[in-house]
Amino acid sequence: MLDTRIILAGLWTSVMLTYLLGDVLRIFAGDFDSGQLTGGMPATQGMWLLIAVIMLIPIVMVVLTLTLPYPAIRWVNIAAAILIVLFNLAGLPYKGMYDNFLIIVSFVFNALTIWYAWKWVV
Repeated sequence: MLDTRIILAGLWTSVMLTYLLGDVLRIFAGDFDSGQLTGGMPATQGMWLLIAVIMLIPIVMVVLTLTLPYPAIRWVNIAAAILIVLFNLAGLPYKGMYDNFLIIVSFVFNALTIWYAWKWVV
């Protein structure tokens, strides 16, 4: 059986790649206007910074999962997965069917992250 750290790092990598796939598909589908957020609202530098921070969460979680000591990282994984799910729920439904599908896939990955972290016993 794989170490729980490796499983969790793999799940965070999967979440990151799912978000990236959604962004790439959104570009190719033409479902966005350059420099604007959903609904045609122009984005400020502060908004782009916030988006960058949110999108970095799965990347940072891969590193933290592989480096932080056990009891702390267990709870960090659970909290981060819950926060990501809540953030994504606030944006539903999305314009494209593919986007809604990919968000559901990311919910599955986050649910698995929570489950593996919850069941993690050293």
